Amino acid sequence: MSSSGAGSAGYIRAIAAISAATLAGFAMEARFDPVNIAMVYLLAVVVIALRDARGPAMTAALLGVLSFDLLFVPPRGTLDVDDAQYLFTFGVMLAVAWIISGLVASVRARALAQSGLEAEARAERMRSALLSSISHDLRTPLAVMQGASSTLRERGADLSQAERDALATDIFEQAGELGARISKILQMTRLEAGAPRLDADWTSIEELASSALEGLARALAKHRVLVALPDDLPLIRVDAVLIEQVLANLLENAARHTPEGTPVQFSASASASEVVVSVEDFPGAPPAADVSMLFEKFGGERGANRGVGLGLAICRAIVVLHGGRIWAEPTERGLAVRFALPRTHAPAPPEPEAR
Repeated sequence: MSSSGAGSAGYIRAIAAISAATLAGFAMEARFDPVNIAMVYLLAVVVIALRDARGPAMTAALLGVLSFDLLFVPPRGTLDVDDAQYLFTFGVMLAVAWIISGLVASVRARALAQSGLEAEARAERMRSALLSSISHDLRTPLAVMQGASSTLRERGADLSQAERDALATDIFEQAGELGARISKILQMTRLEAGAPRLDADWTSIEELASSALEGLARALAKHRVLVALPDDLPLIRVDAVLIEQVLANLLENAARHTPEGTPVQFSASASASEVVVSVEDFPGAPPAADVSMLFEKFGGERGANRGVGLGLAICRAIVVLHGGRIWAEPTERGLAVRFALPRTHAPAPPEPEAR
């Protein structure tokens, strides 16, 4: 809401509060002295002063003074005051409105400043985490590449062909790892900078899973991959490239952080409103605290083999961009990460043309 709209609402609340106080005063006047009715107006002024800015609060005070004077202070219907004590009451109402609204404005300013400091502190912690991740996670593959290339350059002639091939393989694999981690950092930056346009079209979970598994054949080679997809899964309308990346990130995360030889299960199911996809591994359930942090930036990795920690954060951003939801569930044998995408009915195939 704009500041002018918010200000207008404050004045409307001030008028409403004084109107309510006036109605209460009429209900009370048969049994209470006018001074007690003045307390009702004072209460209305205090409520507005606590709720809104100084302008609405002073408006409420002035309206309360006028209403109380005209309607309840003898002689009624005029602004004359027979008893000077009422002048003191009027002054108190105005002073209370001024003081409380000033205190509220001061507290709000301090709260805003504190919020700004906390935001700066969070941003600084995030920058520190990013620098720490880059320092550790990006330097590691660089160090391996540097060591392998240095060995090839200085001792290449003395090495066997198998040793040279092994060093070349290390360089190739670490270069790929470095590229993947930098790509995740850049993609998370793009996702946070603004929602990209979705290139949505109809596709199937089977097709996306097949493509993701094919691309991860090397990473999943030392795991038993179990695929459980029912035959009647509906088509979904998604950005196939992005959702395939979600599947790949989940599968890679499961393979990276579980022992060799353990199974990784990929499954899906459908309800009337959504399609749920699940990637489950079986290394033993992680601590509950780890589960709560899985989708946070720099927290979405498990165990000692930590990466930049953006894979699951990227998954969450992509799923939310599609109007879906993602969560993790500890199981008896490991961890299941699931995401749900809204189900929309695919258009009917076109009728064949009559001949």
